[in-house]
Amino acid sequence: MPHTDYAMQPKSTQCKGFDPRAFRWAQAMRLAVEEINNRTDLLPNHKLGYKIFDSCATPVTAQKAILAVLNGQETAHNVMCSGASPLLAIVGESGSSQSIVVSRTLQPFRIPMISYFSTCSCLSDRAKYPTFFRVVPNDDYQVKAIARLLKHFGWKWIGVITEDHDYGRFALQGLKRELENTDICLAYHEMIPKDYRIEKVLQILDVMRTSSAKVVVVFSGEGEFYPFLKEFMNQNITGIQWIASEAWVTASVLAESYPFLDGTIGFAIRKGYIQGLKDYLLTVDPWRYPSNPLVHELWEALFGCSTSSASDNSQLLRCTGNENLMEHNSAYMNTSSPRVTYNVYKAVYAIAHSLHGLINCIPGKGPFQNSCSNLSDVHPWQLQHYIQEVSFTTSVEKIHFDQKGDAVPSYDLINWQRSANGQIEFVTVGLYDGAKHDEKELFIQEEALKWTGERKEVLVSVCSESCPRGFRKAVRQGKPLCCFDCVPCDSGKISNQTNSVDCIPCPEDFWSNTDGTQCIPKVVEFLSHDAMGMTLTVIAVAGACLTLLVLAVFFHFRNTPIVRLNNSELSFFILLSLTLCFLCALVFIGEPTSWSCMLRHTAFSITFSLCISCILGKTLVVLGAFTATRPGNDLMKWLGPRQQRVIIFSCTLVQVVICAAWLISAPPFPLRNTQYQRSKIILECSEGSELAFWCVLGYIGLLACLCFVLAFLARKLPGNFNEAKYITFSMLIFCAVWLAFIPAYVSSPGKFTVAVEIFAILASSFGLLLCLFAPKCYIILLKPEKNTKQHLMGKVAK
Repeated sequence: MPHTDYAMQPKSTQCKGFDPRAFRWAQAMRLAVEEINNRTDLLPNHKLGYKIFDSCATPVTAQKAILAVLNGQETAHNVMCSGASPLLAIVGESGSSQSIVVSRTLQPFRIPMISYFSTCSCLSDRAKYPTFFRVVPNDDYQVKAIARLLKHFGWKWIGVITEDHDYGRFALQGLKRELENTDICLAYHEMIPKDYRIEKVLQILDVMRTSSAKVVVVFSGEGEFYPFLKEFMNQNITGIQWIASEAWVTASVLAESYPFLDGTIGFAIRKGYIQGLKDYLLTVDPWRYPSNPLVHELWEALFGCSTSSASDNSQLLRCTGNENLMEHNSAYMNTSSPRVTYNVYKAVYAIAHSLHGLINCIPGKGPFQNSCSNLSDVHPWQLQHYIQEVSFTTSVEKIHFDQKGDAVPSYDLINWQRSANGQIEFVTVGLYDGAKHDEKELFIQEEALKWTGERKEVLVSVCSESCPRGFRKAVRQGKPLCCFDCVPCDSGKISNQTNSVDCIPCPEDFWSNTDGTQCIPKVVEFLSHDAMGMTLTVIAVAGACLTLLVLAVFFHFRNTPIVRLNNSELSFFILLSLTLCFLCALVFIGEPTSWSCMLRHTAFSITFSLCISCILGKTLVVLGAFTATRPGNDLMKWLGPRQQRVIIFSCTLVQVVICAAWLISAPPFPLRNTQYQRSKIILECSEGSELAFWCVLGYIGLLACLCFVLAFLARKLPGNFNEAKYITFSMLIFCAVWLAFIPAYVSSPGKFTVAVEIFAILASSFGLLLCLFAPKCYIILLKPEKNTKQHLMGKVAK
């Protein structure tokens, strides 16, 4: 048990300074022992004895103290203490480093020890520390609680300061382990040096000043942290939110010395209640215990005066004897919320209850091969068995130990708040219960919190601001995961929550909105009856009407020379097929269906084949008529009306056969194209068989080329109206339009592919209509005097 020895230690082992808080812990142990010795229901007919040694809060002095205990001469006042070892158990130590040394020293002797303030998780290793117990939760639970606190307030970029001891090192390891699978990162970790070199401290403070991390977690005892804070205050660093470990979260000396710590938040050991503690502490005074040097040191530390037997320091005034502990606001008299003090109290009672169980063992039913301990020869390892199994209830909680010697993990969440009189108070604002799960361990009364600098809102501590919806996190190279850039989601991907690690691709029929926050149905595109569709519809209908108008003119003037000489039957066939060519363009407008897709290309190909076949027939007739005057030429007998019909039928039949084979083998079908433009669904007609499609166009091109060649050969035949010239020009326009169609069709996206095809149909149809029939209509309607056989044959007298 640290602090307070009832015999003055040698000069070489005396501590520097005096800790009133630890002296209160020693008095709590004395109070517990006296309570137990006065009870009749606990250890009746037995009395507890004790001796208190001071470790000076250092491992070296702690080891000297435990060796003094083990080697010292003990006086047996009871038969139970006259056997193997009068030392059955130890209450201590406060610091983890000291407890490690003491536990290792005690291990060969199998003497159990119960710590009231050593929290290092390393001490839970039963292989290394088999006799160690504690009534304070180990740091594994403390770091879990701190990690939950950081997550709760969204503090993702933190600094960590630790002491250069096992407590600090193991706490840091535990915290890193808890933060591994979270989005919380360490901006820096610095260690307060053991020898406290000012150069190293200034380096740490410079890191704190330049870092963007505004939340700092500190794992350190108040002794190591006190001088560090003094230099921190001198450097005038502000805007830090301190997260305190249980080692200093209720340290009154820090609260009294450094007012800038208001707003600090951290986890403390659960407070308890010790009846009569305050009155018991008031019984300590140098006149009542004149031989106790530590009582005199307490008076000197609290009141700044010396007693007659306490100090020969001539610089101090003599105490008057009127000093009142009640009127002195000191760490010694701080009994408002006993925490570590209550742990000392519990540790003594744990040993007492264990001894009670050992003494009341029923013969024949004992734990040691069914036998009980020999009360005249009790061994420490026998008491350890009962400590492991002990279970008792105080006025606040039930006490027991797990297989690792640890107590039930629970903490109070403490907030340092400045009261109306300017003093800092430790206010309980929450609770962490390690026995609960499903993220229900932490409870916080947020409305009761007060932050550093009287802020109204929670301080923000992040390396990078949160990425909004529609963005994803891109980690900066060489930086922790918390440092990232926000990159917009690619098209077709979304993030519908903040800080998304990756963007989610939209389903096939959906696309991302402009913000990249949700998937919306893709725009379905086809050549509908919109502005473009209606324009093409009007042009197609106008072309068909114009063709029918020409047909009506030709029918009305069917007996005139210009109509009769140009084979009126073939002219009517050409005009009817051209009307169908104009009208077949309408099939391409609207949402593609199975029937419309098959009708589009077949209707187009057959009507154009019929039209070109008729023109081919007319070209052959023109060529035959003008060559029939040559001697021995009987070509016209093969180009009579019946033969012309056979030519037209045969040429058209070939296209019908190609289309029939196409529809049977691989007919065109409607297709939802999502590959060409991923943000849209293009409804189009797939050709089914590209070979068949190009065969259809190729056959039409073959007929057109044949017409062009024959008409070209007949271009210089005599006559004022040589129709071969107009056929040649019409075929030239036809071929030019469809040759230009091929690259435009292949490269046009979406509905423009269909529009290009309609344009080619309409352009070629208008080209045929105007080239073949506009000159004739001009003569019929505007120059009737030229509508004579003599003029048309070129025999009009000049």
